[in-house]
Amino acid sequence: MTVEATEVDSSRTLRSRGALVLAPFALLWSLVAISGLPASSLWAARVGAAVITAATLFLVMLAPSGAGTQARVRHQPDGWHKQVGIVNLAEFAAIVLTVAIFAATGIPQFVPPIVCLIVGLHFAPLARLFDQPEYRVTAVGLVLGAVAGLAVLALGPSQEVSRIVVGAFAACTLWATSARLSVRG
Repeated sequence: MTVEATEVDSSRTLRSRGALVLAPFALLWSLVAISGLPASSLWAARVGAAVITAATLFLVMLAPSGAGTQARVRHQPDGWHKQVGIVNLAEFAAIVLTVAIFAATGIPQFVPPIVCLIVGLHFAPLARLFDQPEYRVTAVGLVLGAVAGLAVLALGPSQEVSRIVVGAFAACTLWATSARLSVRG
């Protein structure tokens, strides 16, 4: 096997892992959205979210394994594994602080949009570290969801509507990214 073939296989493996990680996180964000729905809609919405997540994961399993497919060789910076760990640790710490601060101050309605913003911003360096251009679009989608959720809070319809907006934006963005990573050559 040539070095380029090995790099292509490694690239494909990283994309598959990314798709496998993003789909369950999309399900979690969909549950945030669903938490804002009326009780009569909960069961159907949960089933729908589970079906979309299963379909997204199924795409990963159906993705071509390499024979006859074209794939781009990834160009990652030296020490990218360590840098990814640092980015993820910073994201985790920021999320924990956000939850602690907004829960302690009595304004937990800001947790979903701020967490969505943090998650979105963490995709910007990951796009470079994984050499995965799709993650830039993921970052934009999540940041837009966060801004939309904050706008809903500022305009005052309700905390529930903000959760629906943030959760739906985030879930759809992550499901779309997972699907794109699965089918990309």
